[in-house]
Amino acid sequence: VVETLFMLLTEQGLLHVTAKMLQHLDNVIDIMICSSVVSSLSFLCTIAADRYITIFYALRYHSIMTTQRAVAIIAIVWITSITSSSLFIVYHTDNAVIACLVTFFGVTLVFTAVLYLHMFILAHVHSRRIMALHKSRRQATSMKGAITLTILLGVFIICWGPFFLHLILILICPTNPYCKCYFSHFNLFLILIICNS
Repeated sequence: VVETLFMLLTEQGLLHVTAKMLQHLDNVIDIMICSSVVSSLSFLCTIAADRYITIFYALRYHSIMTTQRAVAIIAIVWITSITSSSLFIVYHTDNAVIACLVTFFGVTLVFTAVLYLHMFILAHVHSRRIMALHKSRRQATSMKGAITLTILLGVFIICWGPFFLHLILILICPTNPYCKCYFSHFNLFLILIICNS
């Protein structure tokens, strides 16, 4: 929104900016976008961890996850996201930055998948114990859990995967014509990330 607003004001001649100011503005907007991506992934992990604590430590949840801890976690995620994004934008020409982002996505995906899978297994075991006498209902409950898990992880991969595949291809084949064709859909990948929110 900020970037579009500045573009419209500049195009209409209502705002006059020098090339240096435009570069600084572009860097600030890039940091905001990168911070949004990093914090979104971080918060998806945080939500998965919160759900995990809710299920496995239900009776102690309110003593473990206090309001102060929740606020501290939110602040830490945002501060870390802004700091790392600032470094990413400053050193954006270095392939190590892209490798860091791809690694972060991989860790996020594995962490989230492991937590949700463990929660699904627990729910499945509880379902089997509770519904031992009603076999058909147990299978339906297990199937619901499997479908929910598939949707959660599937939507995550569908929405975030193309963007990170884009980053991987930048590292592997930046000049290949097929990769360049894939690169042309970058705005679509950003839209998918926004849809995941």
